Amino acid sequence: MSYSIKGNEAYKALRSFREYASSLYHERYRFPYLCGSYFAYRKIDVMRVVAVAKSISSQPRYLDVGCGYGDFLQKVREFIPNAIGIENDNIFYNFNMIKPDYIYFQDASLNIDDEFDVIFVGWMDPGIDFRKNVADKTEVVITTLDEGISLAAEYEDQGFQKIAEWRTPSWEDMNIELMNKYYTRISKNVYRQLSDLRGAHNLWYVYSRNPQNFQRIRASLRDCSRQELSVSSNYNFESIMDDCGFGYLEQLSGVGRKIKLNKLWEVTFT
Repeated sequence: MSYSIKGNEAYKALRSFREYASSLYHERYRFPYLCGSYFAYRKIDVMRVVAVAKSISSQPRYLDVGCGYGDFLQKVREFIPNAIGIENDNIFYNFNMIKPDYIYFQDASLNIDDEFDVIFVGWMDPGIDFRKNVADKTEVVITTLDEGISLAAEYEDQGFQKIAEWRTPSWEDMNIELMNKYYTRISKNVYRQLSDLRGAHNLWYVYSRNPQNFQRIRASLRDCSRQELSVSSNYNFESIMDDCGFGYLEQLSGVGRKIKLNKLWEVTFT
């Protein structure tokens, strides 16, 4: 099966990048559509999402809306084997990928077929709003909001209450840092100045509509936060986030900001 012109050009650019890339793991942030996801995550993000789901049910029904080729979903399935995803873009045809049997072609803006204990929304195209369809099929929603790109990601006007949130870098944040540090000819002084302006623009929100879930979710995330301090295992690509100044519980500089941001990956409750 041949892939599209779009896929051909994307793979051509990826092959070119691999010829001079400083690290094998840089490509997941330079080419998120092919090699990663549109949000930078750690294993602790996966464990938090899993903990929330299992606080609702011992065998939760879990759906990832807009899962792409399943980079994040694959990690979740290590702990929730029956987790599935839906994707409306034929990414597998465009890029000549084999579609896993746990990913289905469906447009969430038109309909979501079944009900789920938890629905995870990792990406929404600008201008697309399928919140009502999501809200109709679950009591718990976890979203990732890329500030300035994704719109209509809040669920308060769908009858949900935000339970918790945390901040992580977006793929754009990582991409900018990587390019400045490794692939752009700028002086160390200029790089330091740019690094001081570094931001992290991806927000993770946890919502529920059912008050019975509020304390369960809070307790599960508190347990996760305590356990994270002693976690020794992580994903290999996490080292790139550390290298770019996006460390776990790192406090970003306040330069140029009117308000002080929470530490990265610091959970706050509402």
